[in-house]
Amino acid sequence: MKHFSNRPRSLRQFITLDRRSMLNGLLLAFVISMCGPASLLAQRPKRDAPAPKFDKQEITKGINKWSSPNFQMVCDLDDEEAQELLTRLETMLTNVSGYFGRKLPKSIDMYVAKKIENWPSDVLSQMDRSGIASIERGAGVTQGQRRESQGRVIDSEAVVYAVADHGTPQHESVHAYCVLAFGRTGPVWFSEGMAEVGNYWKGGDDKTVSTPDYVIDFIKKTEAKPLNEIVNNPLETTGDSWSNYTWRWAICHLLGFNENYSPRFRPLGLALLAGENVDFWKVYGGQEDEIQFEYEFFLKHITQGYRVDLCSWDWKTKPLAPRKTGTLSKISAARGWQATRVKVEAGTEYLVTATGNWRIDSDGAELTADGNEKGAGRLVGIIMQDYKLSEEFELGQEATFTPTSTGALFVRCRDDWGAIGDNKGIISIKVKEAE
Repeated sequence: MKHFSNRPRSLRQFITLDRRSMLNGLLLAFVISMCGPASLLAQRPKRDAPAPKFDKQEITKGINKWSSPNFQMVCDLDDEEAQELLTRLETMLTNVSGYFGRKLPKSIDMYVAKKIENWPSDVLSQMDRSGIASIERGAGVTQGQRRESQGRVIDSEAVVYAVADHGTPQHESVHAYCVLAFGRTGPVWFSEGMAEVGNYWKGGDDKTVSTPDYVIDFIKKTEAKPLNEIVNNPLETTGDSWSNYTWRWAICHLLGFNENYSPRFRPLGLALLAGENVDFWKVYGGQEDEIQFEYEFFLKHITQGYRVDLCSWDWKTKPLAPRKTGTLSKISAARGWQATRVKVEAGTEYLVTATGNWRIDSDGAELTADGNEKGAGRLVGIIMQDYKLSEEFELGQEATFTPTSTGALFVRCRDDWGAIGDNKGIISIKVKEAE
């Protein structure tokens, strides 16, 4: 059964598993397609790593077979384009295999085309028709096979067909890696979500949101898909629309990089790739409310450059009434909302004083907690009660405030949510009841 869904600039195709016996084992033929690159929450490769070696073999005019340590790619790219793509693919593979802790057992075979209509018939005759059709639609597809014996994967094959845009070859190569290394790609939400993490990778720091603008616009204008419908949907066996890809990406990006959830996400992923029947909420135990809150917060504030790691909420610090002499806290300019260790009571007046300086640009001017003339870099506060937030209020170097609700006081350096990563400096604050 095939499912097709349109998205801007691409079309993605998925084919469900088809089981049949073969030789002494079981051959499972499946096709998984998505568009985009893939770095998968990766360990960054060493900057001084040697560039991969390439070998070029002409098949026919304009069509070449390029080889690198882990890829065999037939394409119509020019020499510079082919080598640039293979360099990205090799970097991606280093990241992915490092993250999952398993080397690629064999090369990934690929067909990458800018203008498939110009390819000669003798080359096309060696390619799968569905793969050609996927490229013609401006998309990509990974065709994989695995052989099992007594429930254990003993061999796998994978071939990638991809249109030659920035992302599709890398994205499909992630699926090929999973097929070759594990024999499977995991359930739909994980497979698609992780592939979309790769889809938006531009190189450098993977933790930074770097999605197409239309994805961010869609998230901000659309009611969020409930978290449980993403991670606990046993009826979801195929891919569908790019909009559903977006929600899967959002939860994988959050879980993969948020400091509260990333330690459990890799073991969860490995279990899913091993074909284990893992219950998401058993893995994350009593963190359902926290994950739901941070998922919704991420979607509300998402922008280019957003860092979920820097915006991880502090759930461990338990707020208490401030000391009579004042409760002290250190607040970083380069993080989102931070716990003050203070619980405030509605109707009680409090005094906040702040000392020290910080910057809202790595090479910008030093600012006090009052910020600059536009209010950027100013110390601001918010109150959380039962996973609900008050309106933000200004504090600065010295301020009194009387909360209208009881809850935990959080503060931060005011800056655009996509720009806090380059902030510098820490200030000290004191919170106490006003006299």
